[in-house]
Amino acid sequence: MRRSRRLFFLVIVLPFVAACQPAEWPRMGRRGFGGVGLLGPVQPKDELERRILQVAERVPRRMNVPESDGRWLRLLAEATGAKHVVEIGTSTGYSGLWLTLALKRTGGRLTTFEIDPQVAEIARRIFREAGVDDIVTVVVGDAHETISQLKGPIDLLFLDADKEGYVRYLERLLPLVRPGGLIVAHNVGSRFDNPSYVDALLANPELESLVISPQMTVTLKKR
Repeated sequence: MRRSRRLFFLVIVLPFVAACQPAEWPRMGRRGFGGVGLLGPVQPKDELERRILQVAERVPRRMNVPESDGRWLRLLAEATGAKHVVEIGTSTGYSGLWLTLALKRTGGRLTTFEIDPQVAEIARRIFREAGVDDIVTVVVGDAHETISQLKGPIDLLFLDADKEGYVRYLERLLPLVRPGGLIVAHNVGSRFDNPSYVDALLANPELESLVISPQMTVTLKKR
């Protein structure tokens, strides 16, 4: 019964609430993808943040997260004090830049996996321009094979690659995620987006999951 209530909340209630939000919020700034409220633009704390954000504005958008989800990633990584973030699906480095905003504060590192060598090279250039290449390792190749080189603990795992592979990534990398760590999956805003992945989350008593944006689910590995 408890699992059914959680599934109902995850699949029906949250997407319904998101869909029913008014077009304008009192005293709310611009709105992000899917109506996610943004109080306003990011205010860079210092020159380092300003440089990263300026580079992010001109990153080629190739299958990247929207800004609102990028800001979620930064918030989650920095709030949890992440030291090791793993990203499956680098693309051109946009989401990675948001993660490095946090990692520059926490003293952490990003290991990111990209299957396309040309796209990976674009990401490397972007990271160099932003001045964060010293904390980023870009691994090229099929992540289903190359993740075998990873070692734990992982503080935050971000999945944004082949959706049919999410369950396999979860099975292989969950043992490396520390207790209290997070697994964030993009393009999973409801059960209908990736039913096998959502089923895997709900079937595991070690995990607690919530939809935090129309396209993103965050999962806690319980302590």
